[in-house]
Amino acid sequence: MENEATASAVEEPGARSRRRGRRPADEVRGDVLRTVGELLLGEGIADLTFERVARLSGVSKTTLYKWWPSRGALALDGYFHAVQETLAFPDTGDIRADLLDQLHAFVHLMTGTPGGRILAELIGESQTDKDLATAYRTLYSSGRRALAGERLTRAQEQGQLRDDVDVQVVVDQLWGAVYHRLLIPDEPITDSFVEALVGNLLGGIATR
Repeated sequence: MENEATASAVEEPGARSRRRGRRPADEVRGDVLRTVGELLLGEGIADLTFERVARLSGVSKTTLYKWWPSRGALALDGYFHAVQETLAFPDTGDIRADLLDQLHAFVHLMTGTPGGRILAELIGESQTDKDLATAYRTLYSSGRRALAGERLTRAQEQGQLRDDVDVQVVVDQLWGAVYHRLLIPDEPITDSFVEALVGNLLGGIATR
């Protein structure tokens, strides 16, 4: 009986790995997530299928379905791992500089790469795919919110933001504004928009 912590590579044309036998689960997942991330950022979500990911990653469809219950959940996991490093939150000790740095990186991902279109498609699919909706909240949005909240809380502790400020509301004000323009593109998402967003907000909550 196959151990739950291992999975087998499959022999398929174009597979990333052709090694026989069992491999550690984290290695297998890494191959899958790299494959999915490359496909998404290179082509978009339209042609992403379990069959194609299995062939290119060298991982059986059985293993894929064991870990990801739907195409949307698989796509989101691959997307998250592809953009995770890009969206890392800096901490230089200057909350204004760090907010601008992170939001500029986010805006570049949304407007200068296929990432924005893919994220909008994933959010759209999550309305009818319960597994994707759950994955979006647990893997992506809650994690992004936590990182931003932690950075804002540290700024609060350092006296850069008022003690009575609700940092979770600040997260909604900043990133929610960007998501709004992403999903309802009446106005563009630009660097000047980011500068104004941070400037207007900090003008109301900064201690000086």
